[in-house]
Amino acid sequence: MAHIWRYIKREPKLLFLNFIGAIFFVLINLGLPTILAEMINEAIIPQKVNLLYFWSIIMILVIIAGAAGRVLLSYASSKLTTLMIRDLRNDMFEKLQLYSHEEYEKIGVSSLVTRITTDAFVLMQFTEMTLRLGFNTPLMFLGSIIMIFITSPSLAWILLAAMPFLIASIVWIAKKSRPISKEQQESLDQINQYARENLTGLRVIRAFSREDFQADKFHQETNHYSQVAGRLFKLMGLANPLFFHILIWMIILIMWFSLGPIEAGRLNIGVLVAFIEYAFHALFSIMMFSQLFMMYPRTNVSANRISEVLEMPISISPNEDGVTETETNGYLEFDNVTFAYPGETESPVLHNISFKAQPGQMVAFIGSTGSGKSTLVQLVPRFFDVTLGRILVDGVDVRDYKLSALRQKIGYIPQKALLFTGTISENLRYGKYDASEKELIRASDVAQASDFIERTQEKYQTFLAEGGANLSGGQKQRLSIARAIVKEPGIYVFDDSFSALDYKTDAELRRRLSEITKHSTVLVVAQRISSIRQADQIIVLNEGEIVGRGTHEQLMAENKIYQEIAASQMKGDQLFKEGDEDHA
Repeated sequence: MAHIWRYIKREPKLLFLNFIGAIFFVLINLGLPTILAEMINEAIIPQKVNLLYFWSIIMILVIIAGAAGRVLLSYASSKLTTLMIRDLRNDMFEKLQLYSHEEYEKIGVSSLVTRITTDAFVLMQFTEMTLRLGFNTPLMFLGSIIMIFITSPSLAWILLAAMPFLIASIVWIAKKSRPISKEQQESLDQINQYARENLTGLRVIRAFSREDFQADKFHQETNHYSQVAGRLFKLMGLANPLFFHILIWMIILIMWFSLGPIEAGRLNIGVLVAFIEYAFHALFSIMMFSQLFMMYPRTNVSANRISEVLEMPISISPNEDGVTETETNGYLEFDNVTFAYPGETESPVLHNISFKAQPGQMVAFIGSTGSGKSTLVQLVPRFFDVTLGRILVDGVDVRDYKLSALRQKIGYIPQKALLFTGTISENLRYGKYDASEKELIRASDVAQASDFIERTQEKYQTFLAEGGANLSGGQKQRLSIARAIVKEPGIYVFDDSFSALDYKTDAELRRRLSEITKHSTVLVVAQRISSIRQADQIIVLNEGEIVGRGTHEQLMAENKIYQEIAASQMKGDQLFKEGDEDHA
């Protein structure tokens, strides 16, 4: 619960107002039974109308003052809670921005969404309840106990006898609820995961007619969540009946054991009413505080899940004191690089990779599926860190750079084109916020995106749906390429970024791209040999090792694996052409 205090102590004025409101509320509520006792003894029983009016006015004023205290308490607690949850979610989101792929894989995207939404909401509920009850219920309890002993010490034992039963019930419920709360949050993680998979994979699900299968999986998990939540609510539902059952028996005992003192004149009606009120306040304070106690197990589970997010060690340090500027721009060197994914150090996916590239050169990577092509280029912007060896950008180890400065040098176009909700111009300016309209048009023209942009009614102000869902795969790829061109980086990394383009568009895009990358290094991961024939250096990978390098002509003459890839693709193209002829 350290997180809660860490955030609410940032607002000392609101915390002070909350405390004042709580004290004011307690004093008023403790004063009312005393006023009621005086009204009964001095005005109602003697039937003195003037005194009845006097005590009624006093009671009304006290009630108004109590309402003011409640309003102050509600305002301060609500404001504090709102600010706390805002800052907590902001801090979680900022921490997520620092996560590498390793951290995301450890927790899972669906679980992270649950933690930043549902778990944070659980903390918000508990904090607001604590601010409203955490101050005033202990004060109310202590004040009520004092007034009970002042009012009628002889009846105080009844309250003391009732308290152990109430406290034992609360402890038992809280202990039972903790494992159920943990199971509930884990089930919610699973529901979010299924919902996310269903929404992102909707086309595949429909293509395979697996809607019923997905629905069954989701229904099973929601049923499980419902059963777990039902067990938790049933357990929590025992609290109120237990409390009122104990309260009723306490009142019965008070009334029974007060008959003798009233008959003997040692206790009057007003004092008895006040005593019952104070006893009620004392037990009710325990009951209200028990709400916090019973909420605590679930809140503790959520707090631990949030702590895991905030305290997760970052494997890729942002290195805020690292190198930010270099004399050169675009030089790249892999020096005997070996890489294994975290936890799999005995099975490296890349072995002893070494090559150099400089501005004006295109270096292409080709190989069978799983040969490590995409992994290799993802090491350049430090999505992962090398296990052995080093990567130099402009003569500096990438680990010695300030991370943001390193990535500013690189234009990365991923295998799966990703666009953000917003306009086309907002997406194109993602890497260069102050890019002019002229720069956007130029980049779009090079990326062969101008035609379809100009055909839209709003052109560069066209609004894109989530993930660019209102565009085709080829259109999204071209916009992703244009976004990198706008940035004008020293190193372009194309991670199989032309796969959704037809041959004609691919060829024209590469021709135009070569014109604007004369002073940049271009890394290309490709599947088609036809798209990398003009590369200055082609590196052939097989099972994470370099098994060939050179120009297209050199590899066709000397490298068996490259020859096999070329032969298979030429055969595929020939079959495709023959199929077209037969169809014609």
